[in-house]
Amino acid sequence: MTAYVGAIDQGTTGTRFVVFDEAGRAVASAYETHEQRYPRPGWVEHDPEELWTNTRAVVGRALDAAEIDPGRLSAIGLTNQRETTVLWETETGTPVSNAIVWQDRRTTERIERLEAEGKSAWIRETTGLEPDAYFSASKLEWLLDDAAVRERAERGDLSFGTVDSWLLANLTGDHATDVTNASRTMLFDVHDLAWDDALLAEFDVPRAVLPTVRPSVDPDGYGTTDPDVVGAEIPVTAVIGDQQASLFGHACFDAGDAKNTYGTGSFVLVNTGTDAVASDHGLLTTVAFQRAGDPARYALEGSIFVTGAAVEWLADVNLVADPEETDRLARSVDSTDGVYFVPAFSGLGAPHWNQRARGTLVGLTRGTRREHVVRATLEAVAFRTREVLDAMAADCGRDVTGLRVDGGAARNDALCGIQADALGVPVRRSAQTETTALGAAFAAGLGAGVWESEADLRETWRADRVFDPDPDPSLRFDRWREAVDRSLDWAE
Repeated sequence: MTAYVGAIDQGTTGTRFVVFDEAGRAVASAYETHEQRYPRPGWVEHDPEELWTNTRAVVGRALDAAEIDPGRLSAIGLTNQRETTVLWETETGTPVSNAIVWQDRRTTERIERLEAEGKSAWIRETTGLEPDAYFSASKLEWLLDDAAVRERAERGDLSFGTVDSWLLANLTGDHATDVTNASRTMLFDVHDLAWDDALLAEFDVPRAVLPTVRPSVDPDGYGTTDPDVVGAEIPVTAVIGDQQASLFGHACFDAGDAKNTYGTGSFVLVNTGTDAVASDHGLLTTVAFQRAGDPARYALEGSIFVTGAAVEWLADVNLVADPEETDRLARSVDSTDGVYFVPAFSGLGAPHWNQRARGTLVGLTRGTRREHVVRATLEAVAFRTREVLDAMAADCGRDVTGLRVDGGAARNDALCGIQADALGVPVRRSAQTETTALGAAFAAGLGAGVWESEADLRETWRADRVFDPDPDPSLRFDRWREAVDRSLDWAE
């Protein structure tokens, strides 16, 4: 009888549930978007209750579409937007407030104080992270900056977690997270794989609110689903942050394997094996995954805040009718005609980590057409990826020889071709569009014995298309870097 594995993929803009068979093929899926809330400039929030309601809905719809009984699922894997911060009442499960999304910049000044106090190096050495409002620590500190909320937290009446913890609490009743998500909070020692007392003191976070940290793949770790929620008691055998899940879904199990996911932002990861490589070039050292009983595997990560969002912006300002039009328009011209775009709408992440950078469009002339701006936007996406991979090569002491890609924007042939030209190496696009969900399913299936080894998973990965670089590309990376210099420290 065919074995099936389910994957919950709770992302920045929506929630998906995919049913995979034992060959790694998607049998059925369902997707639901949720509201993006912007209560103030620079603030981004989600309603946790909406995330949970949508999760229940897509699980039911996908199982109906697959025409299988929930009990046929061997396991469920959970992957999620990582740094987004939720605080809820432990007993009732009621959120204290909206979730503060990873894109939110309300705690920028707090991070700048840390830097002014000379604490950046300590935080980097402990957590592998560059101090930034992106991560959970300052968001949680902000939520606890209320006497009544803090008192309840210290009594143990409140629970904190990234979105995986919130969904687990509703799915299985467990208050837990995995090492990959914990490593994105800026409260976790990535070397000892434990919450760090000094960081908890720095951000005034009581231990009572923290989830238990477990391996990403753990056959016994996350409990079973409530049958009233899913329709059966199904073991949850894997939890893994979305970008690490994508690395897993690309079967990047060996040191040196690299992938990029082009979603709302871009996230480039290179596997560094069991070595937590410290970056001297503005990258993050993060936990890639851990199987129960095995050492953790690590990765270097370059976080690019704006990718798909840059393409969506073109539609927002009516330069394209819809994002899919960018493929045709970009290929209709040979170059940008000297136009360069820096999509720093939310500051610049790796390797710059400049929170006050802002979007910059330079080189406009009377002859500039929308085709040039569209191509400049796709080139900017490719150049941001090159910046990160160049930094990874410098940290690891070796060049990346290829890149595996996935995500919505990776379906754009023009972008993939430009990316290959910008890097000078082949770009291999995954045949499985939902690689993040596939990674969660791979991890859960390993935990449940559907697949026996990582070698089994490598055999299931397939490329949809390989984009080889032009030996003589017309791209001007050096000029684009000058545009980046003009974008830095713009916002006051």
